[in-house]
Amino acid sequence: MALIVGVALVAALGCGAPPDVAESPSPAGTDGPAGGAATSAWPRRSAVLFTRTEGFRHDSIAAAAPALTTELTEHGFAVTRTEDPGAFTAEGLAAVDVVVFLETTGDVLDPPQEAALQQFVEGGGGWAGVHSALDTEYDWPFYATLAGAHFLSHPAVQTATVRREDADHPAMAGVPDAWSRTDEWYDLRANPRPGVHVLATVDEASYEGGQLGDDHPIAWCHPVGDGSSFVTAMGHTAESWREPRFVDHVVAGIVSVTEPGHCG
Repeated sequence: MALIVGVALVAALGCGAPPDVAESPSPAGTDGPAGGAATSAWPRRSAVLFTRTEGFRHDSIAAAAPALTTELTEHGFAVTRTEDPGAFTAEGLAAVDVVVFLETTGDVLDPPQEAALQQFVEGGGGWAGVHSALDTEYDWPFYATLAGAHFLSHPAVQTATVRREDADHPAMAGVPDAWSRTDEWYDLRANPRPGVHVLATVDEASYEGGQLGDDHPIAWCHPVGDGSSFVTAMGHTAESWREPRFVDHVVAGIVSVTEPGHCG
């Protein structure tokens, strides 16, 4: 079923996909394009990577999408990347387990598509937002709940220290208590902590230009209806997507929203 959804979403594009758009391959020994009998090796879950941008477009999408596709496929997901908002229908999302807004920007969904995504998440689906997913859908009230916060500004790319808060969450399991890395450190319009479970903060004393203060969440999760949301505000640079620890952080966060009991 997951593979069928992947094919349907790509077919829905109706035009040539961007050059870095790809699907995960059919597992060896299954009834895919190469033929053969279907076996239990079929992926059990389905992930959609949504990379549409109606504002600034990050060059790092070209590195992020294949990195996540490779790792999620290894975790048993059928992965489809799309930039077509028409894929967001109740039927199109019916067999999807998690939707990832991967460095989206601007107003990327129309009201009927917004309604389909809201129904999907509140009905038990998973959603993950990466970096500029926080710079997306400012005028849709539900999205503020889904993402937990919106982007305000950022200083120059520089090295800073991420402070782990929840060592038990899968997204933070492979991260040290003090994690030094280089990224673009988003300031937020408001601190999301009152409405989310914070997984990590960035230490504003470790870099220049932070505006949120001593409590600066940089990754979090929270339930949304019967579904779950995971957000990491990191991932601006292409180099981030060549950091195994960072990719593992994002992948584990995505996987976590398809499984109950990880947030809080």
